[in-house]
Amino acid sequence: MYTGEIISISVALSWTITALCFEYGGKRIGALSLNIIRLGMSVIMLGITLWVCTGYFLPVAAGAKAWFWLGVSGFIGYVLGDYCLFNSYLLIGSRFGQLFMTLAPPSAAIASFLIFGEKMSGFALLGMFITLFGIGLSVFAKGEEKADKWKLKLPLKGVLLGIGAGVGQGVGLVFSKLGMEYYIQDADPQSGLESFLIPFASTQIRGIIGVTGFLIVMMYTRKGKALLQSFRDGRAMIAATGGTIFGPFLGGILLPDGCPIY
Repeated sequence: MYTGEIISISVALSWTITALCFEYGGKRIGALSLNIIRLGMSVIMLGITLWVCTGYFLPVAAGAKAWFWLGVSGFIGYVLGDYCLFNSYLLIGSRFGQLFMTLAPPSAAIASFLIFGEKMSGFALLGMFITLFGIGLSVFAKGEEKADKWKLKLPLKGVLLGIGAGVGQGVGLVFSKLGMEYYIQDADPQSGLESFLIPFASTQIRGIIGVTGFLIVMMYTRKGKALLQSFRDGRAMIAATGGTIFGPFLGGILLPDGCPIY
């Protein structure tokens, strides 16, 4: 009865573990290199899973519309959102970085309202207000003197990156839902792609677009040498592997799997 809720709690636990791993890895090799490595790992992990279950390494059953909307989701959620998230880790740490990820549900609710016309209940609006109020209490502090005004106790750049991460994750999830709905329509029963594998395949598409986007950024910023040097850092690679298993792989699968689209 509470399958969606259980999955959501599992996602929260999974992303907490991955946040700690990626904060450590990002401080050693940088956010850009870490994003390319962990998304590349996740694409391979998901591909192996699909190959074992269906005989295909890539999601061949997906049509053009599924690829497009899942690609949009990957660009917003991974390239934009995770770029902000990983850089926020470097400025404000994973604890506050994950705090701003609580903006994802309100952002998803607003995006769903604008895109799908889904209405929000009074309790949903109240929850959004409580979330925003809680974030405000966490990042603002009042000076010691009575005349002092409330001010940020975190770097402004880190706060803005955290907001971008939460909003990117929420909006990306909405487009992921749309892409999976098209994927369900495209899936051929003869392809061996069962319904429980669609989140795997959908997450792989998002990962392919994500790693492609980060590679373009890497070429533009000419940081290819830094990426190659990252593979020599054993501790960073261990952190990247652990974070990938609990993040883009397990977390990325469970997150869309908890969406009520079936």
